[in-house]
Amino acid sequence: MAVKIRLRRMGAKKTPFYRVVVADSRYPRDGRFIEELGTYNPLTEPAEVKIDVEKAQKWIKNGAQPTDVVKRLLKNSGV
Repeated sequence: MAVKIRLRRMGAKKTPFYRVVVADSRYPRDGRFIEELGTYNPLTEPAEVKIDVEKAQKWIKNGAQPTDVVKRLLKNSGV
């Protein structure tokens, strides 16, 4: 099972809002997930990012692979 830390799109049409979740790579983008780590809102200025750093580090230690965008968000929030 390949576990990924990725974005799950929420919000209305043309107003995206994302949740940072841990999910099996085989699940659909907005489908089932294992755990929610935080949120990301690209529409605010500056973009609003709230991530539970401890949970994220625990998942990465256990082998979860962050996607490119999530990797950038984690780097900016100091993981």
